[in-house]
Amino acid sequence: MSGETVITVVGNLVDDPELRYTPAGVAVAAFRIASTPRTFDKQANEWKDGESLFLTCSAWRTLGENVAGSLARGMRVIVQGRLKQRSYEDREGVKRTVVELDVEEVGPSLLRATAAVTKTTGNNSSNSQQQRQQPAADPWATSQQQRPAQRPQQPQQPQQQYAQQQYPTNGYGDEPPY
Repeated sequence: MSGETVITVVGNLVDDPELRYTPAGVAVAAFRIASTPRTFDKQANEWKDGESLFLTCSAWRTLGENVAGSLARGMRVIVQGRLKQRSYEDREGVKRTVVELDVEEVGPSLLRATAAVTKTTGNNSSNSQQQRQQPAADPWATSQQQRPAQRPQQPQQPQQQYAQQQYPTNGYGDEPPY
């Protein structure tokens, strides 16, 4: 939508994502992230943490289910979404305003971690067990049965490795592939 504030935030999950369902059956995962800026103090010759920004995030539908099934407290994540401001009155009658993030994309930060990605099917129905299974003919699958047979590699000279990277011989013969 025009005029919305889209931001990307890198931070750590403060709590485990909480998956809930609306009365209409739509999944929503709520989680909070803390993003803390770090600066290097040249005089003290050390890193100093700044003021932390805490954001409440909402991920809807399949994204919410995937977030709840994949992420946990303490994980470093990259979140992109639309910033929303909401005003309400608390129990004491005091007017409050909160800023929240309506998540469009989320993933683990791979700066200091690794992740194994499992592709889901394109089916948008929620709570489907089939959605979490990989298709048998998935070219991105990582199991040994689904990989093509590989022949053992012979050690190569550095020049041969460079030539094969630049001009692979997959049906091209001696001609460059252009």
